[in-house]
Amino acid sequence: MAGSEIALKSERLGSRARDRAATEARILEGARALLARSGFTGFGVNALAAEAGCDKVLIRRYFGDLDGVLTALGGEIGFWLGPMRARQASGGYAARMAALFGAYASALRANPVLQRVLGWELVDPSAALRRLDAARSRAIGGWMQAVRGDAVPPAGVDAPAVNAVLLAALHYLTLRERTMGSFAGLDLSTPEARERLEAAFRLLIARAYAPETTP
Repeated sequence: MAGSEIALKSERLGSRARDRAATEARILEGARALLARSGFTGFGVNALAAEAGCDKVLIRRYFGDLDGVLTALGGEIGFWLGPMRARQASGGYAARMAALFGAYASALRANPVLQRVLGWELVDPSAALRRLDAARSRAIGGWMQAVRGDAVPPAGVDAPAVNAVLLAALHYLTLRERTMGSFAGLDLSTPEARERLEAAFRLLIARAYAPETTP
């Protein structure tokens, strides 16, 4: 094969790869917009194809089916946490967990799609939501590990249980701000209330993960 033919074939292959990457990106962006606007009740192949501006055949070709789209979307850490980078925090385990919760709280508050997903999981735990949850858990779990680094909790502290309680509180308060606006006498929409809650989370984390002292 002549050099010019090889170059032309290579150029065509590169163009196809770029076209596929661009189409996949449009499909995922369309999935984000569709979920934010319509939720899972309106999340279908035809609706997604219209949102992404592509033939539905391409959705099946590139992702297999809607489950493949959800898995790919859920595995994108940027979808859940925005432009944050997984920078390792400094200090001991308590300091790193405080930094982690603070960053996650900010990302959660700024992400209406994530808030909607958390709400749907409580009222309509469909198979699609379970797959999305599994992909999210892997993505966010990897980010948390990167932030936490090699720090370990003090001996005798059940860190998974403590973190579950803290995450549950954070999720509920964020959803409560979105739906009712207040909780336990706090106007959750005000900067003052947010500062108080952030201070409370830091206090709880510091107390839960205080280094063990020997008498």
